[in-house]
Amino acid sequence: MSSPTDQDATIPALDASSPAVVKPKIGSYKRHLLICTGPRCSPGGESQDLYDSLGAKFKAAGLDSGELRVKRSRVSCFAACKGGPVLCVQPDGTWYYNVTPENMDRIIEEHLVQGRRVEDLVFHQA
Repeated sequence: MSSPTDQDATIPALDASSPAVVKPKIGSYKRHLLICTGPRCSPGGESQDLYDSLGAKFKAAGLDSGELRVKRSRVSCFAACKGGPVLCVQPDGTWYYNVTPENMDRIIEEHLVQGRRVEDLVFHQA
């Protein structure tokens, strides 16, 4: 039995009426930032505003490309609804709370660029 390889671009349709499924591609990255944008985490929309600001912040810090590239994703709920906005840095397993724009700047510089956690904002370490 053969297995699919990274060379496979599509998977054949199951029947003639279904389109072929295209295998997605993601560029290389060092860390993945997961931000809770659920309404219980930040009822005023602060988490979404934070998420929306990250493209420019990553570019300014040199995290939008190269070996330190950071990918970002929204999550609807982490079920850690206190002290938001809340985010998780993977694969580090570091969970931050009270991520204000100023604290996000600290996380970007200290954790994502320099590689050390911002301990006073960490509420869980996997």
